[in-house]
Amino acid sequence: ILFEDSIELQNISETADVEKMKDLLLGLGAKIEKGSMMIDASNLTSTDLDTEISRSMRSSVVTTGPILARYGKVSFPSPGGCVIGTRPVDLFFESYKKMGATVVENDGMFRLTAPKGGLRGADIFYPIQSVGATETIMMAAVLAKGTTTLRNCAMEPEIVSVAEWLNDCGADIVGAGTTTITIRGGKPLKAKKPYIAIPDRIETGSFLLLGALCADELLISNCEPRHVEAVTNQLVGAGVPLEIKKDSILIKGNGRIKNTSFHGCSIRTHEYPGFPTDLQPIMTVFLSQTTGESIVFETIFEGRFKYVDDLRKLGANVTVMNPREIFVQGPTLYKASPAGEELTAYDIRAGFAVVLAALCANGTSVINNVYFIDRGYEALEKTLSGLGADVQRIYGEKITD
Repeated sequence: ILFEDSIELQNISETADVEKMKDLLLGLGAKIEKGSMMIDASNLTSTDLDTEISRSMRSSVVTTGPILARYGKVSFPSPGGCVIGTRPVDLFFESYKKMGATVVENDGMFRLTAPKGGLRGADIFYPIQSVGATETIMMAAVLAKGTTTLRNCAMEPEIVSVAEWLNDCGADIVGAGTTTITIRGGKPLKAKKPYIAIPDRIETGSFLLLGALCADELLISNCEPRHVEAVTNQLVGAGVPLEIKKDSILIKGNGRIKNTSFHGCSIRTHEYPGFPTDLQPIMTVFLSQTTGESIVFETIFEGRFKYVDDLRKLGANVTVMNPREIFVQGPTLYKASPAGEELTAYDIRAGFAVVLAALCANGTSVINNVYFIDRGYEALEKTLSGLGADVQRIYGEKITD
């Protein structure tokens, strides 16, 4: 949407969320070549986001910044997605207001309008670090008039990757990867090179934890080990043998894992480069199979422990102390849930966690609502089958929630 010509995206996973984002852009009037990721969104015919898609996918809100900056208006419902806690859009609205926009809510729909002459540069401080707000306002500022400074920004590597590519295509962004980003606005960009997506660090971490529990040997190639140091440090401390190279991580000669309790607090989620909240449910499964007592403290989202009930069905000894903290005692022997008692994927990462727990259990388990897993992992059942797991999708291409 920031470009005056078509762009090409490379190294993109075929997940449900990617397909939904393509559908969202098509609904706005973008042109996407069939079977490719060649996208021309230079001349949208609508600035109204599809209600159904927006309410099912949180990342839809990221499009509002470029649309508002380019076309001067945008409307959308409150974005949805996984139910893992409060994720207010106030950060976005307050930023847009500082850039001169007006925000009107009516019957659950938000209508945003830029001032005459377009969005203006502004000095914006985020009360909390937010990946979505940082990315979205950074992109809006690329087309805003004047200079925008964003403070207390998220520092995730995905933000750095996008900023570097935008700069290669004509943007002027300084400071991505730090807590202060400065953007000097200008004209629409020109696609001078394709965007190549960086390796998915959450997928890397997911399979690292799977390998730590289920594999004697597992190679994760084409990854970026620097982006998952919070995970590899924990695994090394637990006795998991890792060979870390420039773009690969090898688990080799994996034996019985040891106690992972550190300083009375095993895991405390934190914004990057801390331990990712998206790996918290999967790490809990790992901790449940270690010797000793562990504590998981969730600092980002307050509604992320629904999966614990399913882990208990399989035999985990996990206690929810409060909405932010759980106590894990291990190791426990997982057994498949009783016949007729199926498990549930409550969100993308909880879904992977339940799958991992089921792989560790004796017997057969059935997991419902796997649509959420499809949102973040491309054909997970095929990947797991290729690694030797006995897993199959038993009905339907995708199971909706």
